[in-house]
Amino acid sequence: MNRRTLLRTAVLGTLSTAIIPRVQAQTQDSASIEKSLKEFGTLSPDNTAAGISIHGKNGEKSYAFNAERPLFIGSAVKTFILAQYLKEVEAGRLSENTQLQIGPKVWSPSSPVFIHLKGSTSAKSVLEAMIAHSDNTATDVALNTVGADNVRTLIKNAGLGKTRIPDSTRKLFSYLAGAPIGADIGWAGMEKMQNGSMPGKPRSPMNDHQTMLSTASEMTRWYDQALADKYFGKRETLAEFKRISAMADAMPLIVPEDTMAYGKGGSIDWEGFHCFCVAGQMVQPTQRTSFCFIVNWKGADDSVPKVFASFKEQGQRLLAQVAAR
Repeated sequence: MNRRTLLRTAVLGTLSTAIIPRVQAQTQDSASIEKSLKEFGTLSPDNTAAGISIHGKNGEKSYAFNAERPLFIGSAVKTFILAQYLKEVEAGRLSENTQLQIGPKVWSPSSPVFIHLKGSTSAKSVLEAMIAHSDNTATDVALNTVGADNVRTLIKNAGLGKTRIPDSTRKLFSYLAGAPIGADIGWAGMEKMQNGSMPGKPRSPMNDHQTMLSTASEMTRWYDQALADKYFGKRETLAEFKRISAMADAMPLIVPEDTMAYGKGGSIDWEGFHCFCVAGQMVQPTQRTSFCFIVNWKGADDSVPKVFASFKEQGQRLLAQVAAR
């Protein structure tokens, strides 16, 4: 894809494989973590946010930087689609064994698993592709099946008043490319868009109609509550939510080595607007830590590798400090 349509809503690991910094196994005081948070905040003034929520034998502790500011978080919103689908399975209205159709009616840019494939596959494979590979075709298949408004109801009931999801990734891309609100320009339109031909004037990902927005505070609270089984009625549903959430490739790239984690990452490059986000929870024997790191900025495409390297390194450092707390 060219720069106009590169929506890297999946992988935080494609640009750098820097080793996670090791923090000495000593108590990390709050001042050290607060200092690292301020350093993280220098990535993009006013458009960087972080939230950390620790629950463990040493009590509870929270850290925040600009955590109430709504920012673009990309594919990190796919955790809500996963949760709603599993809730439908739990209620007996859907099944993970159901065969779901894949084809040009649902193909969407940035789909490393299902693009150009035709046929059907199990809902379980769709959900795994959506989280493990951030496949946007899988996302639209899952979202169309459960209904975007039902996912929004889940978000509302969770008390996440600033979190927004699109009607589908195709409608998101269509709107960003200048199509009318709610329009889907189809796969032929997606292909034209990828070649630089858009139906109208490009729009910002930060908008009130088709977007992927949240705050560091709300994403941190979501993982605190979801992984404490606040939204599922059966333990096996939570277990499946954890299993699939653990497949997200952003997790081993941000948490300390050999640390279990659940979550989702996201990113975008669109007409000079860029985003990286990673949100989830890391699990240690004596504590659980929910976290969210977000950066949005405007700049040339050649700014992406440098910002990404800093985003990843500082996020790693913060979680390493928390792990050593």
